[in-house]
Amino acid sequence: MATSKIALITGGSRGLGRDMALSLAQNGKDVIFTYHSNRTAADEVVAEIEQRGQKGYALQLDTRDIKSFSSFFGSVTEKLKAERGSEKIDFLINNAGTGLYAPFSETTEEQLDEMFAIHYKGVFFFTQKALPCLNNGGRIINISSGLARFSFPGSSAYASMKGAVEVLTRYIAKELGERKITANIVAPGAIATDFGGGSNKEEDKQKIISGATALGRVGEAEDIGGVVAFLCSEDAGWINGQRIEVSGGMML
Repeated sequence: MATSKIALITGGSRGLGRDMALSLAQNGKDVIFTYHSNRTAADEVVAEIEQRGQKGYALQLDTRDIKSFSSFFGSVTEKLKAERGSEKIDFLINNAGTGLYAPFSETTEEQLDEMFAIHYKGVFFFTQKALPCLNNGGRIINISSGLARFSFPGSSAYASMKGAVEVLTRYIAKELGERKITANIVAPGAIATDFGGGSNKEEDKQKIISGATALGRVGEAEDIGGVVAFLCSEDAGWINGQRIEVSGGMML
């Protein structure tokens, strides 16, 4: 029996990353994903992937720690070689991240550096380190935010880094075209997860979000994973260098 294609997701133990992992497994893909510190949650996701008939692997990683990337990919290739007989992955999804809600006038240099390290520098160099492991014809999906298109006070640092990743993604798509690797952006709108302290779960904020969204509700993690899985399917092979906003029609 042929080996399933395999995706590598950063930040796959909870929230959007968890649903991406499960959606990919549901679509017949094996998944290796990173987690920051919660091994118990990561093990639960592995179990859910395996319940869907696919292989799941969890590895610890802090995506701010650029110097750890070489040893991380050493662990990835070692595990894949032992488990699958191949060191290659087919899909890379850069999802890991944290939020920051601070007015522009009060944002500190340390906060800006943190956003830069997680949402831009980490994505840049993690993707660079992944290239030798990524099969020709593979896919790269970077996770941005609706906040790179519309503006809400308090997200200037976070959203600016997401805007930078959107530009980077177009360059990656152009430069990796000769290897038939595509690169696209998925930009979620407001999603009711624990991200950024879980403020999108608060009733007052949900009313505001629902009122600003054409479909009249806040997003859920389950709204995102299927889109990522689609971009990893054969049907999405001609989509390249694009930004796909998944927000239910927010701030139209």
